[in-house]
Amino acid sequence: MAGFKPVNPPKQMERQPNKVLWNLVFGLILFVVGLGLYKSSQSIDYSWRWERLPEYILYKSDNVVRAQFDGTVSITADNTVILTDDFDANNIQQVTEFQSSLVYDGDLVFEGDPLTSTVAWKAGPLLDGLVMTLKLSMVALVFALLLGSLTGLARVSPNPALKNLAIVYIELVRGTPLLVQIFIIYFFIGTVLNLDRFTAGATALAVFTGAYIAEIIRAGIESINKGQMEAARSLGMDYNASMRYIILPQAFKRVLPPLAGQFINLIKDSSLVSVIAITDLTKAGREVISVTFSPFEVWFTVALMYLVLTGLLSFLVTRLEKKYALHG
Repeated sequence: MAGFKPVNPPKQMERQPNKVLWNLVFGLILFVVGLGLYKSSQSIDYSWRWERLPEYILYKSDNVVRAQFDGTVSITADNTVILTDDFDANNIQQVTEFQSSLVYDGDLVFEGDPLTSTVAWKAGPLLDGLVMTLKLSMVALVFALLLGSLTGLARVSPNPALKNLAIVYIELVRGTPLLVQIFIIYFFIGTVLNLDRFTAGATALAVFTGAYIAEIIRAGIESINKGQMEAARSLGMDYNASMRYIILPQAFKRVLPPLAGQFINLIKDSSLVSVIAITDLTKAGREVISVTFSPFEVWFTVALMYLVLTGLLSFLVTRLEKKYALHG
């Protein structure tokens, strides 16, 4: 029939999965995995001693103030402990801040005797190791991001010298193991430049991670349509202005997920610096095992601590992605 246009049938609405059902499936899978781990732990001849670990994470410590010389104690009305030298009345020791007094008014004490005590929470070796890992990772991350960004820009630069230097750096670093690079930087470069362990470890991590960040930055820049650079240049912008205001802001949004993955790898790779005697979380774990003889409990705890660090970083990057998505 002339002029007749067929009417397309209405599209069927896509069926949404039953969220309750699939959440139950998810919970069932987790239950089965947990049950499997529990049964596996019961099948081995091992005595679990989790009660040993808390003191290696956080513990209460008695800070005792001791007598600096022989003398007589006097306690004032405002609860201040004063020790007076028996041979020199002008020589006194005064303690004002404490929780428990271990002496009484008029007591005769000798040098080294306890006067007062204060109970305070202190970080154990595992928590100290976690702090060291965090410090090392943050310092390396900042310099790796700076080095990787500059190298990534040089990688796409029209200048042949910058481009070739960037290629050589990236290929050398990505083609050799991180452990070897740590040894070279600490024992060779560190000896020449007199670098301490922390600086050498952070440098090795920054150099290694920077090479991978450079390739991520390069891929992000090249993913932007070349027509945008041409349009910016046609508006009178030079190359640097076009990269700064047009290309890089768009590329940054696209490279956030791979950058997050690289930052997480950096935190995990930091465990290798223990080979140059930096007491990070991994080395602290080995030291605790040598004291407690509880390898499984310690390594599970160390793994959980690393998971907290990487999970927090993933959360922050996800929030950053959402922020840029809302303003994009």
